[in-house]
Amino acid sequence: MNHRAGFVNILGNPNVGKSTVMNALVGEKLSIITYKAQTTRHRIMGIVNGDDFQIVYSDTPGILKPKYRLQEAMMSFVNVALSDADVILYITDVSEKPGIEKVYTERIRGSGIPVIIVVNKIDLSNQADLEKIVESWHQLFPDSSIIPVSALNDFNIVALLKAILDILPEGEPFFPKDQLTDKYERFFASEILREKILTNYNKEVPYSVETEIESFKEEGGLIKIRALIHVERDSQKGIVIGHKGAMLKKVGTEARHDMEDFFGRQVFLELYVKVSRDWRNKPMMLKKFGYR
Repeated sequence: MNHRAGFVNILGNPNVGKSTVMNALVGEKLSIITYKAQTTRHRIMGIVNGDDFQIVYSDTPGILKPKYRLQEAMMSFVNVALSDADVILYITDVSEKPGIEKVYTERIRGSGIPVIIVVNKIDLSNQADLEKIVESWHQLFPDSSIIPVSALNDFNIVALLKAILDILPEGEPFFPKDQLTDKYERFFASEILREKILTNYNKEVPYSVETEIESFKEEGGLIKIRALIHVERDSQKGIVIGHKGAMLKKVGTEARHDMEDFFGRQVFLELYVKVSRDWRNKPMMLKKFGYR
């Protein structure tokens, strides 16, 4: 049997469950997940291998109109994903009106790249409404498969995988068969910490924060991590630290537990908070944090 391999890029609006879908397909939590929009900032690859296939999934930031340079950099990941895909998974959900993001749906439809429409969160709908949603998407993408799923509950993920394999091109693997992702351990440590910031703080604070791993050292069965939490204003620094350091301690404890689960080793985590004024609009700082 011929080997199949290709890049399957995941696109869609914020909060439709793109990261949950990718994690379900990969079988590992590579992308952080929260209830807040703009959780994903980078393009994150997850690699799934079989004897006769290799699928390289890419999770991307949600489609948005940029308000500052960070969001421009986030959208550059989306634009690249539109150009280098072998298959596009366009993720929507049962609450989203089909075709609401006209600019990108038209670009996707005109790209010539095979598209699968994934209607997520079907556990929040009923059969009659779901049939109407699927029909609406069929009208927009008549040549595409429309796959209803509940990624959170792992429902219909096997059917989605089969649909992907059916249109994946023939080719040799792009990565070693034992490789899970293109990212390094430092990246996942940083993302785990950022996830805890997103879930523990409200309003603008989580969106004004960037996390940086200053050092990542393995000593026997222990990983020693020193991390910086960058904020834009002095007032945000006080909020992140909290009264007598209580909030920073809480975030650190939650992040350390998740890091230990992810890496399978004990973690010693040091956290520091630094004011980096207007970092979201400074090209040099964005480059330092891994944005284009």
